[in-house]
Amino acid sequence: MPRNADNERHWHAIAQRYDVEPGPINLENGYFGRMSRAVQAHYLEHISFINRSNSVHVRQCFEQGENVEIRRELAGLIDVDPESVAFTRNATEALQSLIRNYNRLQPGDQVLISDLEYDTVKGAMRWLAGSRGVEVIEVSHNHPASFDSLVQTYHDAFVKYPRLKLMALTHVTHRTGLVMPVAAIAKAAREQHIDVILDGAHALGQFEFNLAELGIQFAGFNLHKWMGAPLTLGFLYIAPERLADIDPDMGESHYPATDVRARTSYSTPNFPALMTLPLVFEEHRQLGGAAAKGARVNYLRDLWVSQVRPLPGIEVLTSDDPRLYCGITAFKFIGRDQQVMVDRLLKEYDVFTTTRSGAAFGTCIRVTPGLVTSAADINVLVNAITELNKD
Repeated sequence: MPRNADNERHWHAIAQRYDVEPGPINLENGYFGRMSRAVQAHYLEHISFINRSNSVHVRQCFEQGENVEIRRELAGLIDVDPESVAFTRNATEALQSLIRNYNRLQPGDQVLISDLEYDTVKGAMRWLAGSRGVEVIEVSHNHPASFDSLVQTYHDAFVKYPRLKLMALTHVTHRTGLVMPVAAIAKAAREQHIDVILDGAHALGQFEFNLAELGIQFAGFNLHKWMGAPLTLGFLYIAPERLADIDPDMGESHYPATDVRARTSYSTPNFPALMTLPLVFEEHRQLGGAAAKGARVNYLRDLWVSQVRPLPGIEVLTSDDPRLYCGITAFKFIGRDQQVMVDRLLKEYDVFTTTRSGAAFGTCIRVTPGLVTSAADINVLVNAITELNKD
């Protein structure tokens, strides 16, 4: 176990950097993350300043240099060329821009999604059927999933559907936290000349990765989940050598066609949020980066899963293969209405979780600890599940 992952005193001190509203134990930290108190204060200062200075600072300073440095820092975070990233409001906007503007499809081509993709990604890929005349292929993954079964599902699809040209792939599935074997799948896709658009919404900040080593050339990310940035911040990535394969967004002309920033809509962004990012990145590094954050939430995940998985009335839907999970994990009360059980967890035990649906295995309950979650909080969850399971 990485150093400090199980050190409650260490993580209690870190938790004190965050303001937490009194109320239920929040185990639904997958929606969006908290800003630290320092980041929040910095953000509020920027809001006040931009409100006072208005366009004077934005036109003279932010657009003339500050944004370039912030973009450079972002690129350094994932070790890519600054010319390969462009800010968006979130991962969804980034992924929709990449899918909408991918220009290598012809009528009759096929595109691929799985049951585990985010709904807006599925929707965007299905939109291609009407706008480009392509056929959408959807595969369902075997459950329970293994590393080999996940890769094999894609191998089989690539053989069965020889007209495949583009596929969506989710790094960390939002329903169960399953971590897909991206490098192996992308390698198999590349051998069949299939391009991959990666949904990295939940990956950034939970674990370390290298896009070049993964073989990924198109991706979208969030900064407001595991990085602790203000809401309204995400970004897209396009490998520089593939820029021409993504058209400027709906004739976007604020940037030249040679600029990656032309691949998403130009608008008045949340300047104060963007100006807060240098502090967000600094705090991320001070905490030990994704390695430390990921180790902590994985430890908390293992605490409850190890005690709940053996229960006969409970099905944990996420693998224990360390290659395939992160802090997010989902489970079911077998034969029960999952929404009813989520409501009971909240009403009877003051534990806040959420249901997720849309996968082949049906509705599940997602549990997502965060940096303010303690081992004591996890013990409350375990006790709640154990008692409800006997009911």
